[in-house]
Amino acid sequence: MEELLRMEHISKQFAGFYANRDICLTVNRGEVLTLLGENGAGKSTLMNILIGLYQPTEGKIFFKGKEERIESPGQAVRLGIGMVHQHFMLVEAMTVFENIILGDKNSSGIFIDRDARRAEIEDLAGRYGLDVELDKLITEISVGAQQRVEILKALYHGAELLILDEPSAALTDIEVEGLFAIIQKLTEEGKSIIFISHKMREVLRISDRITVLRAGEVVTTVKRSETDAQKLANLMIGHELAGSQYEKKTKSDGQTVLKLNEVKYHEHSKHNGLAGISIEVNAGEIVGIAGVDGNGQTQLAQVVTGVISPEQGTLEIKGEKISVSDPSAFIGRHVSHVPEDRNLQGLIGDMPISDNLILKLTDSAQFSRGKGLFLKKKEIRSYAENLTEKYDIRCTSVEQDVRSLSGGNQQKVILARELESEPELLVAAHPTRGLDIGATRFVHDQMIAARDRGVGILLISADFDEILEMSDRILVMFEGQIMGEFSGENPPVEEISLAMTGR
Repeated sequence: MEELLRMEHISKQFAGFYANRDICLTVNRGEVLTLLGENGAGKSTLMNILIGLYQPTEGKIFFKGKEERIESPGQAVRLGIGMVHQHFMLVEAMTVFENIILGDKNSSGIFIDRDARRAEIEDLAGRYGLDVELDKLITEISVGAQQRVEILKALYHGAELLILDEPSAALTDIEVEGLFAIIQKLTEEGKSIIFISHKMREVLRISDRITVLRAGEVVTTVKRSETDAQKLANLMIGHELAGSQYEKKTKSDGQTVLKLNEVKYHEHSKHNGLAGISIEVNAGEIVGIAGVDGNGQTQLAQVVTGVISPEQGTLEIKGEKISVSDPSAFIGRHVSHVPEDRNLQGLIGDMPISDNLILKLTDSAQFSRGKGLFLKKKEIRSYAENLTEKYDIRCTSVEQDVRSLSGGNQQKVILARELESEPELLVAAHPTRGLDIGATRFVHDQMIAARDRGVGILLISADFDEILEMSDRILVMFEGQIMGEFSGENPPVEEISLAMTGR
């Protein structure tokens, strides 16, 4: 195959720390090369070098046979390198058409031949199956459509190599299938793809070759046909991964820590309501809520953590009926929460790790004087350093802004804060979304350890495999209702799948 890109001996050093060290990789025309590695393995740094956001400390880049020094994203685009970021870089106040032509040298100045530009875009969209509505505002289209706009924009600007960073993270299963069809058409026409993903099934399905990164270095590059999920997982984390199945608790003799009885909230809204939900979670068990995302799971988590009040029905924590919904009251009743969006709901990005770890304890005598007026910085730092070691939070300092951590390490900060508050009920909503296999295993191990200490856990996840692996009991939600209850030991997969579709 003809080589399109070659990166030779690329290293990137930040203040004595190597984010990338002596990396060599090639991408051929018409292939999908996947970059696979844990959070913090160096994937993002390497791609930022390729698109000109960073300059390598050492090494060379060859594109189409010519050595290039890529000094800016604009230069990368001119060379034919495009990137679709996990968080889309679209201007929401503009239309799809305006976003696509933004920055086009043929569309600068006062006069733009809009008809000619539109014809070119429509031709590209038709060729690659990129169905978009050019006159819609970005705010008016779905996440999947926004991704198609990003891909179309890159192609319109001449991309021959397309970098897709976690492209399926926010997509539905149907949208993922559409994305894979687009990738297939692109490679059939000679375009090349660098695919970054944590989802092993996707990697094994879409890749031609897979390059595994660990701790900033290339471990190996393998053909898809010559590997499997177990081998790749072992390569990623650097040792043999233990069996995936946790021991299930078929019976919990613990006290009921959570009880919902006929709880209703916006019951006529199929995707954002609860239509008479009744649930019990006992101490020392994990109750998994299975279902396609957007069937009332968000509202369930919000009711159980005091964010919203049920319109009808009752909610009890350890036998005490809750009359007023208020998050601080739930915290006082030893309810901990791993929220579904760690950045919006779980962390304060511009605050250091240490302060994020004590967000629930700022009024405590342990860390403050005068009910939070004066914080004890020395005690906070010591506490944070202990937790970063205990929960394997990889950082340069506990004073580092939490925003700068990888997704897996951000999730560990939340987990450390919530589990160290000695909860009796833990509500975990999509706790491993966007995490690599190593971070996922760590989160799961911590949840199992909490269960075995007697914590009752309500696990809400759209990841069916996660529900099957972790749950002692499984409840299925569809359009705001509980469709059935199943044992977590030898669960009837087909029955659960049917219940998830409302049957």
